[in-house]
Amino acid sequence: MAKNWKQILQRVDELRWDLSRDYKDGMRVPGRIFASEEMLDAMAGDEAIEQVANVAFLPGIVGRSLAMPDIHWGYGFPIGGVAATRLDDGVVSPGGVGYDINCGVRVVRTDLREDELAPHVPALLNQMFRDVPAGLGLSGLVKVSMKEIDNVLAYGARWAVEKGYGWPQDLDAIESDGALPGADPTKISRRARERGVPQLGTLGSGNHFLEIEVVDEIFDEQAARVMGIDEVGQIMVFIHTGSRGLGHQTCQDYLDKMEVAAAKHGIQFPEKGGLSAVEGKVKVFLPDKQLACAPIASKEGQDYLGAMFAAGNFGFANRQMITHWVREAFAKVLRRDPEKLGMNVIYDVAHNIAKIERHRLDGKEMTLCIHRKGATRAFPPGHPDVPSKYQGIGQPVMVPGDMGRYSFICVGTERAMAETWGSTCHGAGRMMSRHAAKRKLQGVNIAARLADKGILVRTQNKAALAEEASEAYKDVAEVVDVLHDAGIALRVVRLRPIGVVKG
Repeated sequence: MAKNWKQILQRVDELRWDLSRDYKDGMRVPGRIFASEEMLDAMAGDEAIEQVANVAFLPGIVGRSLAMPDIHWGYGFPIGGVAATRLDDGVVSPGGVGYDINCGVRVVRTDLREDELAPHVPALLNQMFRDVPAGLGLSGLVKVSMKEIDNVLAYGARWAVEKGYGWPQDLDAIESDGALPGADPTKISRRARERGVPQLGTLGSGNHFLEIEVVDEIFDEQAARVMGIDEVGQIMVFIHTGSRGLGHQTCQDYLDKMEVAAAKHGIQFPEKGGLSAVEGKVKVFLPDKQLACAPIASKEGQDYLGAMFAAGNFGFANRQMITHWVREAFAKVLRRDPEKLGMNVIYDVAHNIAKIERHRLDGKEMTLCIHRKGATRAFPPGHPDVPSKYQGIGQPVMVPGDMGRYSFICVGTERAMAETWGSTCHGAGRMMSRHAAKRKLQGVNIAARLADKGILVRTQNKAALAEEASEAYKDVAEVVDVLHDAGIALRVVRLRPIGVVKG
């Protein structure tokens, strides 16, 4: 049933809306949604804000159940959802990370300008399409053994660089230096490994992409220069993908385990399809089985964290290998060395992850488990986890839009640390389901429409482009306006696509 959320939520200011604990009996904390009025109007039929309320039931949750302006319906947690739980009595929930563990975005700069590259874009897209496997179930160019996959899971992008896929300095521009601490490959199932082995170094399908983009506007010249962005017209490459089948299987494995273990930990779900707590000793009621979770300190919780970090390392290695092949594609087409083209990584950030971090709560510093689902870190200048190069401006934040409009690069802020556990949104956010987009755009030649706008596309499945059309997404410029005006990420540059590779 459609709801008028503006009548239910409490308005804090133009861009902040609170959901009272009284909205649902059992909410441990209130919710907060970052959105414009127009965004709330568009969410009348979406269950995402209901999911914000459901997340507030989690044991050990502190602060607020948060939603970024790209919020839309997801599995358990909304996509664009952020939640922090205490380590001693809190839980970790796979639904708060998502199926594509460490799906994320990497941006590579170049010294090239649009007028210089324009004649080569068709050949370059063809080369990248050949060199980077893209599509559902496609196998990668590198074959690793079941034994070697453990090294990928343990060392992430470091493994890839040591194998010759990239440059050592790439690691300085990746969240967590490209290898999440605490990864435990032994907690990844054989089935997940079997799915991951053939997919290492592949782009995947759905909303994953490679894009050649052009700097369209610079908002903060100082921050842009630090990132190596010098002027309008400069060419960048966006890489968006994650941990592929390995991450998906790992999420499913631990959702299953936590549903089974729920009764042992006194967690009960709704009766329909739910589980009963041991001897009726219900300690916790959760309104949605998709919020299956386990205490962080429990065996199930620790096993999941070890597996999730390992799957996250697969995602970092995957983007690192794709970066290597993108550089090679530029070299083949332009006949110039990638180093001479200045193809350095600006930053690589995860947007489906749970991390153990230090934050301040009610004036006290404490260690928390921060769930970010369809949300990214946005750490401020001076934070110890921000690379040395960016200490003066804050962590780069990548906010890709849809393939027909534009993307943004922002920086993190102190206000994000104070209000959102150093978090912000991960992209534009869907307005329509994939099925709805395909129905609405049936018969529309999306590739031709994009070509008319000067955007060339290479894809395995042209019919599937409708799922990723602009109509299916919020306008990322409006989303970034909310981030910027709310102070949880500040605009640095806007970019527009000129070439897209999709699965």
